[in-house]
Amino acid sequence: MKRHEPVARIRIGVDFDNTLVSYDDLLYRLALERGWIQSELARNKKSIRDCVRELPDGDVRWQQLQAIAYGAGIGEAGMAAGAEMFFGMCKQHGVRLYIVSHKTDYASFDETHTNLREAAISWMEQNRVFDVDGLGVSMEDVFFEPTRAGKVERLTRLWCTHFIDDLEETFLEPSFPPTVEKILYDPHLQHAALPGMRVFRTWKEIGAYFFEARS
Repeated sequence: MKRHEPVARIRIGVDFDNTLVSYDDLLYRLALERGWIQSELARNKKSIRDCVRELPDGDVRWQQLQAIAYGAGIGEAGMAAGAEMFFGMCKQHGVRLYIVSHKTDYASFDETHTNLREAAISWMEQNRVFDVDGLGVSMEDVFFEPTRAGKVERLTRLWCTHFIDDLEETFLEPSFPPTVEKILYDPHLQHAALPGMRVFRTWKEIGAYFFEARS
């Protein structure tokens, strides 16, 4: 990003799962309760996923965990540290924000049959995402897409200048527009930086990148 780029031209898309909302502690507790991990395992999604996948039917078990965390259990998930501060800085500088998520209506291995999109909206309401004195996002600026390609198409149609995601796969989509700046949120530094992609551990670092020169 050009440090003195006019804020009116900045339109930031933000992923939802594991970017705005953090499931690390919830996934750890769910996996530990089921005896699928040991207590000393690091409390982050990748470590938990890798460990669970090594078990018999590990892929199915991992999908079951995700189904609970993203659905019926989402109320126990917290907002990623520093995200509220970043959204506040965007409001202060007049930067347009969108939440664009790759999320189907239902998970394949969810015995509760919870609507994942409705659960996500409920979490946003619970965490004051739509409140004027909260994150201040309009519900009309929240989009759920059934495929990753659809997610990329949406952020393109929204004319996003930047996109923040925890998955490098999003940026590897063949249709990902070269004009959109790739920002990887990687709190545990578990991914290698791709060409043209900026990696940040915290939302505070992301905020400094966008706004330090403007304060």
